[in-house]
Amino acid sequence: MLYDCFGMCGIVGYLGSRNATDVVLEGLRKLEYRGYDSAGLACISCATHAVPRLDVVRAVGRVDSLAAKVAALHPDARVAIGHTRWATHGRPNELNAHPHRDATGRIALVHNGIVENYAQLRAELSAAGCAFVSETDTEVAAMLVGSLYRGDLVEAVEKAIARIEGAFAFAVISLDHPQMIVGARRGSPLAVGIGDGEMLLGSDALPLIAYTRRVAYLDDDQVAVLEAGRFTLRAHGRAVEPKIQEIRWSVEETDRGGFAHFMLKEIYEQPGALRRLAASLVASPGSTEIQSKHTRDSSDVETARVHVVTPVFNLDSLPLTCMEARDISRIVIVAQGTAFHAGLVARNMIERCARVPVYAEYGSDFRYRDPVLDPSVLVIAVSQSGETADTLGAVRLASERGCTTLSVINTVDSTIARASDGVIYMDAGPEIGVASTKAFTGQIAALYVLAIHLGLLRETLSAADAARRVQDLLQVPGRVEEALANAARVEAVAHKYKDANNALFLGRGTGFPLALEGALKLKEISYIHAEGYDAAEMKHGPIALIDEKMPVVVLALKGRRYEKIVSNIQEVKARGGRVIAIASHDDHEIGNLVDDVLPIHDDRGIMNSIVCAIPLQLFAYYIAVARGCDVDKPRNLAKSVTVE
Repeated sequence: MLYDCFGMCGIVGYLGSRNATDVVLEGLRKLEYRGYDSAGLACISCATHAVPRLDVVRAVGRVDSLAAKVAALHPDARVAIGHTRWATHGRPNELNAHPHRDATGRIALVHNGIVENYAQLRAELSAAGCAFVSETDTEVAAMLVGSLYRGDLVEAVEKAIARIEGAFAFAVISLDHPQMIVGARRGSPLAVGIGDGEMLLGSDALPLIAYTRRVAYLDDDQVAVLEAGRFTLRAHGRAVEPKIQEIRWSVEETDRGGFAHFMLKEIYEQPGALRRLAASLVASPGSTEIQSKHTRDSSDVETARVHVVTPVFNLDSLPLTCMEARDISRIVIVAQGTAFHAGLVARNMIERCARVPVYAEYGSDFRYRDPVLDPSVLVIAVSQSGETADTLGAVRLASERGCTTLSVINTVDSTIARASDGVIYMDAGPEIGVASTKAFTGQIAALYVLAIHLGLLRETLSAADAARRVQDLLQVPGRVEEALANAARVEAVAHKYKDANNALFLGRGTGFPLALEGALKLKEISYIHAEGYDAAEMKHGPIALIDEKMPVVVLALKGRRYEKIVSNIQEVKARGGRVIAIASHDDHEIGNLVDDVLPIHDDRGIMNSIVCAIPLQLFAYYIAVARGCDVDKPRNLAKSVTVE
């Protein structure tokens, strides 16, 4: 028996005076980046019916397919819940789509997550007479709530989640309570939006921002009760005081703003996002001044007096004193996907600045490997959403072992942020395109600030060097703008290689994680098979793949590894490979060695890794568009991986 296992879906709920189905459908469109295999909604229609009616509408495919079916129904509802699904188990068909009903048909439920003990619960409920029609564990949850219902919907949900093992977010409505939505969560995000006489529920803040900026995020095993104009929060059967906060971004940031795709918009938002990050984290950039003064010492030699100002950072939330920072024995960065690549760049940054061993780990491996940890180990989690299940599991394991945990997050008050001892927020704004762009560069920038901060705390970085590095960071947004101004050139090169079936990305040093990231971007949105390698590894296997049909993207900036990279390029060309080089703007020789050159200004030290990311992102984007791919919603992918 298959079961549903879709932790990356979207939930929306609305209760108020507006047409609830319109609000929910628009909210589902905002959350479609979380899943688009199927969609559905349930609403209680009462204004045009003598007896209230619970309608459930479901459709395979995108939200627009659902909207067409809802329009044909003509519901007049003030209460509705909806769901957009990304399936990993349970086929994407209408039977498996949400919402699901209980045995009486009077309760409807949508679900994001996994009911791990679904088989046991299903057997018990079947024995009690429940007839299942889908392959999903979500239907088990709906049947369970219905079996426990004795006139109090909130109590039934509380009893149900006490019996459920696994991660979940639920939204539940009932014909017996036509002015109520009950939400609950464990391990999967859920937020309440508090409007003016209306209440909303969402997997994140995107569907809420059009109606309110006031939100409350649920903690694990909390239950939210939404009623007309008010809500209460409960935990383990008792009322708790909600923590209400303001959403920091605007409705306009959730729209494409004239761009063809969210991904392209977010690529172009990077200079502004980087400037905001620097403004929020750098209180004072510091300076180094050399002041000449005519004095005479005993040897009658003129001397200079050096005045140094140390950079100051807004990092009060990080629980590290100078003594604690000096006692760190090693640092482990845990992340997945693009965030892991940012962690690999940060490994170089932190080791250079803080002179402490740094290891970048996949959270999925770290949490199950029984790693060697003790309180001297600092664990840094990196995640755009702050909800990545494997990264969260790694943070919790580290905390259990007594480690200090820090996180670099984009989403305020997310689960990983709350689970960490300290947090750095990137302030990049909402990232809706599935392929991460501005979050990647924001993660690198935030981790560089942390690297400099640790170097100062550990006294392994001088004030003058720290100030220089901060100045590099502050100059990067301008260099990114210059790289974006070269987009037409990148587009022209992309069109030359749009029909490739395979691609190779090579780099050394911080160029290696950028090669990994460039390959990831290309394959996830264009469906071209692409691999990223450390260029030094090319002769150990990948060179066998190279022929006249193989485009090879090489990170070839000038520096101490430049001659080695040139040697790698020559090896590729000797075998007929077609080379695209991301090169220094003043490198006038590399054009004689390669097929195409994408130049960038490379005068910002290790911060060049951010500038290099721009042509890689644009290259993948323009190839995907040329191939007719759905850039913002690539097949089989969803934005936030909130289950294992």
